[in-house]
Amino acid sequence: MDAIVINEQALLTDIEALRAQFPKTQDLYREVCVLMFFRYGITPTANKLYQYVRKGSMSAPAEALNRFWGELRNRSRVQIEHPDLPDELKTAAGELVAKLWAAGQTMANQTFEAQRQDAEMAVAEARKSTDEAQAAQQNLQEAHTESQSALSVAIERIGALEQQLAAENAKCTLLESQLQQTKSENYGQQKKLEEARRDFTAELNKIRESAQLAEERFQAGENRALLEIDRERTNAARIQKELVAVRAVADKSADKSRAELQALQTQLIESRQNAGVLEGKLHSVTENYERAICELKSIQAQVADLTSELSAARSEKDLWRSKAEDAIARVEEQQKTGVTSRRNLRKSNKAVIAKQSD
Repeated sequence: MDAIVINEQALLTDIEALRAQFPKTQDLYREVCVLMFFRYGITPTANKLYQYVRKGSMSAPAEALNRFWGELRNRSRVQIEHPDLPDELKTAAGELVAKLWAAGQTMANQTFEAQRQDAEMAVAEARKSTDEAQAAQQNLQEAHTESQSALSVAIERIGALEQQLAAENAKCTLLESQLQQTKSENYGQQKKLEEARRDFTAELNKIRESAQLAEERFQAGENRALLEIDRERTNAARIQKELVAVRAVADKSADKSRAELQALQTQLIESRQNAGVLEGKLHSVTENYERAICELKSIQAQVADLTSELSAARSEKDLWRSKAEDAIARVEEQQKTGVTSRRNLRKSNKAVIAKQSD
């Protein structure tokens, strides 16, 4: 089908060239008949001539066609003119030459038809190879599209994992800062506890010193009381009251120090518990971070596999393309061979016609 379209296009091109060479209508129709019959192997008809030329009325191509067939018959009928030969011999010789001419033309047409069929078969095979190459190319393009979509999904997944990893890193940094803050607070509380212990020890020492002084005063009072019992009874009672007050103050200070120490110990326990919770959270975040790293490495391996498959698909595509180009080159070479054969046939036909005219 495509070969016929190509021949018609070439025929239309040649007809346009003949329009400039033969402005007269009958001459143009005659040359178109010669062109169709001898060059393209198409039997001219009045409808085809008018369809290609479209000049003059419908009677013009019919008249030109009749003249063409008449001239062809006259040229194919060889007349032997010789004054010494009888008419029967002349007629027999003319018919023999006409039969030889018809046989030669028939063989030439058969050869041309065989070459044309071979060319059409080669074109069909090349077209089939081209269709297969196009189908393979389409499959490769679909595979390439699927690979691109999978690669896009993998890239999006990597981006999401990177964002998740950044969020986990931010959480880890926050937890580390909270842990450092808790450790610093714990250190401050321990420092406060040490200071409270030192203050309690100093206060206890003061109370002991006061008690020791009071005891010494009491001993001195008793000694003086032994000497002056009557005179020192009042002083003894007063000293006894002072001793009771001092002991009460000492007990109150000791209770207050014990309560503050208990509160500081409670705060220390809570701080240690908070530190343990934060360390647990830090361990969980570290495990999530390691899992994210493993998943990221797996996705990178998948991306590398997809890239290698895409390279193999491109190589196969180039191979099919080179095969299609070789097939087209072979078809063009066969077409050139067919055109050369037709040209040689036309030359031989024109030589025979010219010899007959002479």
